[in-house]
Amino acid sequence: MDVMEHIKQSIESNPVILFMKGTPEFPQCGFSSRSSQALAACGAEFAYINVLAEPEVRENLHRYADWPTFPQLYVNGELIGGCDIVIEMYESGDLQTLVEQASK
Repeated sequence: MDVMEHIKQSIESNPVILFMKGTPEFPQCGFSSRSSQALAACGAEFAYINVLAEPEVRENLHRYADWPTFPQLYVNGELIGGCDIVIEMYESGDLQTLVEQASK
């Protein structure tokens, strides 16, 4: 499967997906850790892709949504943003609302 198709299919088949460095249990970057912890604190069920384990995804994800950094959070197929946006939304309560709506 083409890497862009793999990215698209991953985003479209998961209501909440985080492209991150490492895994939620063993994050390999502070930003990825904070983002996955914010999602977990909201009680969100979320998929993730470890971009360190999938170098083609890491090299091409920025082309998918024109977002240059990791992590990248997608909800219902829409790019929400990176760590700063995720944390800001968590602190305001908007992340909780967003993930609850996505799970319906």
